[in-house]
Amino acid sequence: MEYISFLWETVLPFLVVLTILVFVHELGHYWIARRCNVRVEVFSVGFGPEIKGWTDKHNTRWKLSAIPLGGYVKMFGESETVTEDGNERQMTAEELEVSFHHKSLGQRAAIVFGGPGINFLFAVVVFAGLFSIVGLPTIPSVVGTVTANSAAEQAGFMSGDRIISVNGKKIELFSELQREVEPNPNVALSMVVIRDGREIPLTVTPKSYQLPSDVGETREIGRMGVTQSPESVTYVRQNPALAAWLGVERSYAVTVQILKNVSEMITGQRSAEELGGPLRIAQISGQVAEQGLASLIF
Repeated sequence: MEYISFLWETVLPFLVVLTILVFVHELGHYWIARRCNVRVEVFSVGFGPEIKGWTDKHNTRWKLSAIPLGGYVKMFGESETVTEDGNERQMTAEELEVSFHHKSLGQRAAIVFGGPGINFLFAVVVFAGLFSIVGLPTIPSVVGTVTANSAAEQAGFMSGDRIISVNGKKIELFSELQREVEPNPNVALSMVVIRDGREIPLTVTPKSYQLPSDVGETREIGRMGVTQSPESVTYVRQNPALAAWLGVERSYAVTVQILKNVSEMITGQRSAEELGGPLRIAQISGQVAEQGLASLIF
């Protein structure tokens, strides 16, 4: 049963994620190659022996292979010559026309960029689909956990409290709470929470915390010592136009964050142990799949 559970909860989500990403990636190479009049000999999902396949009118062999750990696109003329029956020969004029090697530098660069390029476009489409079908996650100002010996614990906050105002200013989202607390270290803040259907006034003095900046300096912020409540997250569906824009915005933000994390690894500010290969991808895919399909897609 443990073996079956491992296959279902870890291996299957990993293979689904990897297969989709690789297929989209190789489709980008294929599409640009066809636009540049390069003959594509093979489009394979997976490696090894062919399980099922067909040949299209452009003489491209589309196939599903036995080892589902990636895939590839094989283009005609990736070298200067053609090998037939173990012997090399020069290409004919017709073959030169559809050879990858004999395309211009710009065309070859476009074909190479087609893979990662379409992955970025795919991310935008996926985010837009999530925001329009599932909804944009909205995190209300509900307390999840209260840190021991924190300012919030000393002020009497409890898990489940919904904070509705700070110094008389109404708030609804956890991000709004953060914007009110962070600029006010060691400053008493009057808040109102809803607990068991009753409004309860509380006064909290956020403790000072030194937050490292991108340039190696620190800045002082205030912290209450509470976390957001995952159970209170709601999803608000967006119209297609706004969802598309949010897809672009979120893809950009994630890309910037990835590049920032990698740069911090290079400069030693972050551990390189956060990097991982296929095994790490499999582990994380399995963990996220337990949270539902939307989380796995994200």
